[in-house]
Formats: sequence, C-alpha cells, structure tokens
Amino acid sequence: MAELTDAELRKELVALGYRPGPITATTRKVYLKKLGCLRAEVAASRRRSRGAPHSPARTPARPQQASPSRQRSGFNLSSAGAARDINLLPVDCDKRTDDFCQAKQKDVVMNVLHELYNYLSVQAGNFECGNPENLKSKCIWVSEAKDHVVNITGSSPQKFEAALHWILNSNKDLGIWLKGRDLSEQVTKVEEVFCLESAHPQMGLGCRFRRAVVTAIMNLFLFFWCLITLWGILLFLRYRWRKMEEEEQAMYEMVKKIIAVVQDHYKEWERNLERYPYVGIFHVRDSLIPPQSRKKMKRVWERAVDFLASNESRIQTESHRVAGEDMLVWRWTQPSYVSDSEH
Repeated sequence: MAELTDAELRKELVALGYRPGPITATTRKVYLKKLGCLRAEVAASRRRSRGAPHSPARTPARPQQASPSRQRSGFNLSSAGAARDINLLPVDCDKRTDDFCQAKQKDVVMNVLHELYNYLSVQAGNFECGNPENLKSKCIWVSEAKDHVVNITGSSPQKFEAALHWILNSNKDLGIWLKGRDLSEQVTKVEEVFCLESAHPQMGLGCRFRRAVVTAIMNLFLFFWCLITLWGILLFLRYRWRKMEEEEQAMYEMVKKIIAVVQDHYKEWERNLERYPYVGIFHVRDSLIPPQSRKKMKRVWERAVDFLASNESRIQTESHRVAGEDMLVWRWTQPSYVSDSEH
C-alpha cells in the first residue's frame, strides 16, 4: 500500500465507504493504516457470508423456516455489511435529482470546499512565512487550485465549479475570497474568477512564534518611538516656554530703559539742554541696542513699543517733522518742574 499515490489512496478509501480528509505527509500514514483495517473488515465480512462448513457426522437437517423475530434479528445483524455493500455500488448521480443523489452531490461539494479551503490556507500561510515556494501572491490562480483539488479529491472539474457557485451564492463567510483580474471589483460570476485567496492563512507554530516576536518588537519600537517623540515635544515646549519667559523679561527691561531715556530727555529739555521736548523712537532704539544686536532684539523691541503704546500713559506717541522728514517720536507727558507753556 505504500506505493499508492495520494489520489489512489483516496479512491481506495472512498470505494470502501470511508470519506477521508486532506491527505498530506502527516496524515498519509494514518490513512494507509485505515485502508488496511477496511480491507481486513471487508475480507472478514466475505468469509462470514460464505458460512461455516457442515459436520460430516451429522445428516443434513431439513431447513426450518425462521420465525419473523429471527428474520428481523438476522436483518439487523447484517445491516452494517449491507450498508457497506450498498456504498460500494456505483451510483451515477450526475443527472439524478432524488434525495440520495442530492445529498451525495452536496457531500462531494463540501469535500471539495474543505480541500480547497485547506489548500488556500496552507498556501497563504507559506506566503506569509517566508514564501518558500516563491509565490507571487497569496491569490492562487483558479486553474492551479482546480488541478490540485481535482487531483486530491478525485472529483470532476464540474464539482469544482459547483463549489465556486456555492461560495458565490452563500451568505456566510467561508474563508475563501474569489477575485477577478481587477482585484478592486467584486466577482459576481464563476467565469469572472481569476484567482482564489484564503482569508485565514494557516501558519505553523514556528512561523506564528516568529511573527509574534516581530510584532512584539515592532510594537515596542513604536511605543518607544512615540515615547521619545512625546519627550522631544515636551522638551521643545519647555524650551519655548523658557524662551518666551526670557523674551518677556527682556521686553520689560527694555520698557524700563525706554521710559528712563524718554524721561531723562524731557528733563534735559526742561534744563534747556535739548532743543525739543520729544525724542525720535528710532533714536531711542539706536541708543539702547548696539548695531550687532538689533536683528536679534527686533522682536523684543517691537513688543516693548506695543506695550508702551497700550499700557504706558506717561509716554505719548506723536508724529513730528524733523529735518524735513516725518517721524514718530515719544514725548514725556509728566513734567518735573515746569509745563511746556511756562518753558
């Protein structure tokens, strides 16, 4: 029996009334052992059917008619063998519509679907686990899947197409996706099916362990990456807050210096040391900020000017014509000794 191919082994088992599952390298020994047991049972049944030989010392007794109860018991004892003999009878159900043939056709389609599901799930699992067979995709061509299923199950290509019809007409998720040439479009006819893909890849323990380790490492990497990103954002925000506080402090210092310059200028005007009671804004800037720092201190200066315009009542912003040009000036509005009219 060891020289039997998978297809021949399946046919032998089916002929003896046993419907096997997928025949693989791991299940082949089990099915060979099962075939040996079935052959032994058939041989023993045939020996029992012949009956034991009569003893020569006795004269053959006249056959007596068995009672109905013994007939019924004899029928029950031989029902298992009869059922096995009925299963061995070849029945062509391709063109018959009786209940027995309908059930048999359904069993054949279910067997094809079972083998197709196993084949696609194994192929998808191999593709996910290193792709040892160099598959181009998890979606297996329909011709390749048909050849495999027909070879394993011994069914006809029509049964394979009937299984595809079953998948299309079923409202349940059978774990098999039918795809056409355009993978984005939904398949509605068997003729449009280009390839088949399993929704549940079957992977070995080693592959599952490797994928779990890789997934755990990726999750840890993403976790630490997010943690580092959040830490970087926090450091940046702290830096920005510190810079804003320093800038605000520098702005207040600049406001104090501007107030002091404008007030001193007004006092000097009161003592006739200055020609005008006001001073140009840019003149104050140039006197407080050195040239090499004006670009760096531009924002501080602008914030200080805005703060004085909206929060300081002792300094008034005016526009005067100085040396033939209009310019903005600051004027101190709180005289120390005498008013402008007295001066």
